[in-house]
Amino acid sequence: MLNRRSMIQSMGTVVALGALTRSMAQGTSVVKVINGFPAGGVVDTVSRRVGEGMVVAGYAKSVVVDNRAGAAGRIACTAVKAAVPDGQTLLLTPDTVLSLYPFIYNKLDYDPFRDFRPVSIAALTTDALAVGPMVPDQVKTVRDFMAWAKAHPQQASFGSPGTGSPLHLLGSLLGKESGIQLAHVAYRGAVPGVADLVGGQIAAMVAPTGNFLNFQRSGKLRILGTSGLRRTPFTQEIPTFAEQKYADGYPAEEQWFGFFAPSTTPDVVVAEANKAIVHSLGNRNVVESLAGFGLVAKGSTPDEMTDSLRKQYDNWGRLVKKLGFTAES
Repeated sequence: MLNRRSMIQSMGTVVALGALTRSMAQGTSVVKVINGFPAGGVVDTVSRRVGEGMVVAGYAKSVVVDNRAGAAGRIACTAVKAAVPDGQTLLLTPDTVLSLYPFIYNKLDYDPFRDFRPVSIAALTTDALAVGPMVPDQVKTVRDFMAWAKAHPQQASFGSPGTGSPLHLLGSLLGKESGIQLAHVAYRGAVPGVADLVGGQIAAMVAPTGNFLNFQRSGKLRILGTSGLRRTPFTQEIPTFAEQKYADGYPAEEQWFGFFAPSTTPDVVVAEANKAIVHSLGNRNVVESLAGFGLVAKGSTPDEMTDSLRKQYDNWGRLVKKLGFTAES
């Protein structure tokens, strides 16, 4: 005999499959992609470009992007957790909002493994440290910046896309390794922080590499180092943190942005959404658009995404324990 949970899931499958089949057959479905960051940034770009490709793939008539900026991405997670599990509301988030935050916040309104179903990875990304016009042109490496920060303690600060974000942790880690107290300035996403960096309001910013590329190319800021096992294809001239002997323990594998559905979303609905996302990521226009923001388009199966999330979760847990880092650090 089916237990209550199994019965609910079975009923949910029938209802959701019926709704999905009708809406797709009629070509009238509107899919909402919720992300936790401001318009114009890297996360927003992934939401919009992959969403456009999902329309081309026939998954929906249109895809609406809903930017729930604030709390470093947590607000969006809470919203999707409570959404109807019919495949028409999806979360697009950096993996770290689910893999890192359980270790640095005393209380979260969601559980990364119980409240969401992985659908597909969408794009690989890296993080970077950049400096703006407040910092002299002679500063070209992480070591140079730390020496400058030590000599100018009143200006020694860095911005990040939010308190408790992995970028906050990275900036704190770089300062700790150098024995320097870097003041942290939290922003509601990377876009306003990069604007202040270019405007000379703060000395440095830690953000996804893609947020810096256009300004790097125009000479308005300088990227000093990037995360990852190897140099990014977009900044071949800039050495990684590891090459510069910094950020020991910061997850070296590529980080990613990925799509999730509410936890009770039926298998068949997840499979349809995954098919549309992977199809979108094979679209040349989508690939080239993401590359313009320093992102490598990459789809996955739900199982591959789950395995990667679990691995990232374990890696972050070890690093946070080693550093004693919290959202208030």
